[in-house]
Amino acid sequence: MPRFAHMLAEGMRARGHRVDMWMPPARLVGLSGFKPLRKWLGYLDQYVLFPRQVHQQIKKSPPDTLFVFTDQALGPWVPLVANRPHAIHCHDFLAQRAALGEIPENPTSWTGRQYQAYIRRGYSQGKHFISVSRNTRDDLHRFLPHRPAISEVVYNGLNQEFAPQDASRARCLLSQKTGVDLTAGYLLHVGGNQWYKNRTGVVEVYNAWRATNSAPLPLLLIGEAPTATLRELWHQSPFQADIHMISGLEDEFVRLAYAGATVFFFPSLDEGFGWPIAEAMAAGCPVITTGHAPMTEVGATAAWYTPRRPAPIDVPEWTADSARMVDHVVNLSSEQRQTAIEAGKANARRFDPAAALDRIEAIYKVILQAYPSA
Repeated sequence: MPRFAHMLAEGMRARGHRVDMWMPPARLVGLSGFKPLRKWLGYLDQYVLFPRQVHQQIKKSPPDTLFVFTDQALGPWVPLVANRPHAIHCHDFLAQRAALGEIPENPTSWTGRQYQAYIRRGYSQGKHFISVSRNTRDDLHRFLPHRPAISEVVYNGLNQEFAPQDASRARCLLSQKTGVDLTAGYLLHVGGNQWYKNRTGVVEVYNAWRATNSAPLPLLLIGEAPTATLRELWHQSPFQADIHMISGLEDEFVRLAYAGATVFFFPSLDEGFGWPIAEAMAAGCPVITTGHAPMTEVGATAAWYTPRRPAPIDVPEWTADSARMVDHVVNLSSEQRQTAIEAGKANARRFDPAAALDRIEAIYKVILQAYPSA
């Protein structure tokens, strides 16, 4: 989210607007080294001290100030400016859905449910929203008590320069960086350890694919350090020597990883948008992802789709089906692969950052026009 906020701020400044960024200062949270207590002190910083500071800043703000919330999770602060020009960016409602019991894979504690209800009460007072996907907007409309005055969809713009590179060169450079021989190609996943990223599913499908295929392509999982569950799955894999979990990789090498991959496998259970799908396509890599919105919005007709990973009892069938999909894409002919790469590049052009910022700016101006005194 900080990267998105920075992109918005720099984009609007480049378009001639003055931008000030407000965020809660870490005052009380620094008073204790006890982690559970720091969490609650952080809440006091955010929801007790910060609103007092914001009240004073609002009084000093000109009438034509637009107050922008970079995520709907900032909902508790929306009531402070609900009668002033404002825009609320919405990324995903996974935490909100989980708190309502809609996501069995991610149960929420009682305190978590109360916190999400608090967030919802806040953003429900908003009137102007910009969602990153139609799927996110649909969730927003379910959760609001009324139809918003403005509710638009603007797909994320890629916040780095992703472009095809010579695959052989990319593989050589990445091999040198990681110490893993990647020169023949590899399967790639990029993502964190959030429950919906389904990193365990990636390893399960890789195991199933390798068990029925003689091509010894390695698997790279780039992102956060593995969880204990993921590491245990790795230990149990007969192909563990070819499964490499890499964290702390610089952006330059992540771009190389996309450009050199044989296939990008992204079987997420849910997403707000699905950045890596667009990133991989822009870098010239064929993509397999989940046939479930919003992944289908991002991948459009340029991706291959596998079903959403089901409940544990049906996982073997899912892994077998997904492994067959992986095998199909790995074994594309040169002509078929080039066609897929060109389709992905064309699709990724929908996520042009300048065009996204232009669209957001236009919506901001419409919002301001709705306030005569602005």
